[in-house]
Amino acid sequence: MRTWRRSLEAAEVNHGVLRDDYMKVARFMRRREPAGYLAVRLMVPADHQPHVLAGYAFAAYTDDICDRGTVEERTRRYDAWNKQVRTALDSGSAEHPLLRAFLHTAAARELPLRWVDSYLDGARIDLDFPGFATEADYQRYVERLTWPFLMITSGLAHQGGGSAEFADACRLFADAAQRTDILTDLHEDLRGGRLYLPVSDLDRYDITREDLERGRDLPGVRALVAATARTARGTLREAGVLLDHCSDEHRRLMRFILDLHHQRLESVTARGATVTRRPVRDRPVACLRLLTRRRPAAVAAF
Repeated sequence: MRTWRRSLEAAEVNHGVLRDDYMKVARFMRRREPAGYLAVRLMVPADHQPHVLAGYAFAAYTDDICDRGTVEERTRRYDAWNKQVRTALDSGSAEHPLLRAFLHTAAARELPLRWVDSYLDGARIDLDFPGFATEADYQRYVERLTWPFLMITSGLAHQGGGSAEFADACRLFADAAQRTDILTDLHEDLRGGRLYLPVSDLDRYDITREDLERGRDLPGVRALVAATARTARGTLREAGVLLDHCSDEHRRLMRFILDLHHQRLESVTARGATVTRRPVRDRPVACLRLLTRRRPAAVAAF
C-alpha cells in the first residue's frame, strides 16, 4: 500500500517545501487525532488523503488556539492567527506550514472561501464563551461555528465544496455531532468553567449547573442526559442522508464517522449521569471493529 509520500505524489504535491508542509500536516493530525488520521489513511483514496488531512489540520489548529489558556491569551493568539489567515487568503502565501498546506488544498479543491470566513468569524464565540440560554442560542452556535467547521473539512470531499443538498446534510450532521460532543466532553467542559447545555434544558428537568458540576446522580440529571442523547441520535439518523450526497471516494469514511457518533451516543446512554464525573472516550477495540468493517482490503502505511 502507498506510503504517505506516495499519497502526496498521487495528489501531485511534488514541490519540496509544500511536500514538507504536508508531512507536518500528517504528523499534527496523527498526534492530535490518531483515530481520525488512521480512518483517513485507511478509507480515503491516496490522492484525496493529503487534502482531507490539510482541511482538518487547519480547522483543528484554529480550534486549539481558541480553546487553551486564559481569555486574554486566547484572544491575543486568535487575533494574530485570524490576521495571518486572512492575509494568506488575500495574498495566496503564508509562513505557517499548516496554513500553506491548507491554502494549496483549498485552491486545488476549489473550496468556497465563504466557509473559511464564516468559521473565522464564528470561532470568536469560543474565546469567552457565554453559554446558551435556550435551544435557539445553541442552534445559532451550530450555524455560525460547527457547520462552517464541517464545510471546510468534509466539504473538501467535493470539488467546489459540494451541492446545496450536501451542505444541508452537513448542517444536520453538525447539529448531531455538536450535541454528541457536548455530552462526551461534559465533565471536561464543566471543569474548564463552560457549560454547553442550554440553561432552558436544565430548567426543564429542575436541575442546576451546580448539580452537574458536583456530579450529582439525580433523576433530573439522568433524564437530561438521556433526552439530549435521544435528540442527538434522532438528528444523526436524519444526517444519514449525507451518504446520498457524498462522493464515492469519501462515502466509506462518512459511514465510519456516522457509525462512530452512534457508538459514542451508545456509550453516553450507558453511562447516564456519570458523564458529569468523567469524560466519555472512544473504546479502542470498538473503534477498530468499525474501521475493520468499513476499510478497504489493503492497509495504508505512513
